[in-house]
Amino acid sequence: MKGKKKIPFTVAAAGAYLYAISPRLTKRPDQMPKVYYAHRGLHDNLSDAPENTLAAFQKAVDAGYGIELDVQLTKDGRVVVVHDHNLKRICQVDAEVDSLTYGELQKLPVYASAQRVPLFEEVLRLVDGKVPLIVELKYKNRGSKICEKTQDILNGYDGVYCIESFHPQVLMWYRNHYPAICRGQLSMNYQREDGRRKPEYYVMRHLLVNFLTRPDFIAYDCRAMRALSKNLCRALYGCPSVAWTVKCQAQLDACRSFYDYFIFEGFCPKD
Repeated sequence: MKGKKKIPFTVAAAGAYLYAISPRLTKRPDQMPKVYYAHRGLHDNLSDAPENTLAAFQKAVDAGYGIELDVQLTKDGRVVVVHDHNLKRICQVDAEVDSLTYGELQKLPVYASAQRVPLFEEVLRLVDGKVPLIVELKYKNRGSKICEKTQDILNGYDGVYCIESFHPQVLMWYRNHYPAICRGQLSMNYQREDGRRKPEYYVMRHLLVNFLTRPDFIAYDCRAMRALSKNLCRALYGCPSVAWTVKCQAQLDACRSFYDYFIFEGFCPKD
């Protein structure tokens, strides 16, 4: 009896790779509206509408742009809209968001303006379904309740939204608990842009845990237009690509062919 024919290693490796990066393939939720998304609101950090504030979100709503925003938890478990874990850049205070209560946060001006770090509920009341939202969950610590608390709030919201995160744990939580919600994997070339060279950053850069998270879209650094795994997800599996963060019209025009959605800041896009 002849032995079984062995599959060449390169073929097996290619198959394993394509399986690893595969997004959700069945029962996909509706895609997000094809509008431009204002990064942290339509903001200017030298104005009275700095990033991730109610003023910046109001400006985005008035202009008809979708909104990308960031959520994390305070010390007393409130869901607030703020990007950095540390407040030094936006509030000139060297303190972690989760080391302060919401009341303590309200004493800190954002970029020396009249604006404060808002509650997620406040932002949802302001937007009120007028424009779609991309909600990035900032997963900091193992066992964080950010997913549960954020979704508890979103369960009472009637507007269009999706969630995204750099941390695969967030997407796995949503896959297990809220599979009908559109979820996106954020990524970038960590080695080139941030100098982070640990193995886990190589894995995340190349989307090698997609088989666990099954994202509905890939949100990737717009400077990495030709990122292989992102482009294969788009070409082979029909998984939309979201470009972040586009900072001028020339950059937008350059990356149009490689992405389906665009998160922008610092200018107003023109078709």
